[in-house]
Amino acid sequence: MEMAEESMMQQGDPSQMSFEDALRALESIVRRLESGDVPLDESISLYSQGEELRKRCMERLQAAEARIAKLTLDAGGGVTGATPFGAD
Repeated sequence: MEMAEESMMQQGDPSQMSFEDALRALESIVRRLESGDVPLDESISLYSQGEELRKRCMERLQAAEARIAKLTLDAGGGVTGATPFGAD
């Protein structure tokens, strides 16, 4: 089994990882690829893993963004409603 595959098995399924764990794993892959010390076949495998992790991070960020609401206040500072993030 290649080192890249072993590292992915140790990290787990990206769809089950927290945002923070997926980001750490992605950063680790980027460091390894940038080092230039990884054989071509392993680099391809790492790139594929990195892409899956990137997608997971983007999904999590988009989900978090969708939950954020901008509160609207009246003149007295009371909350009168909320609008979705980025709706203005």
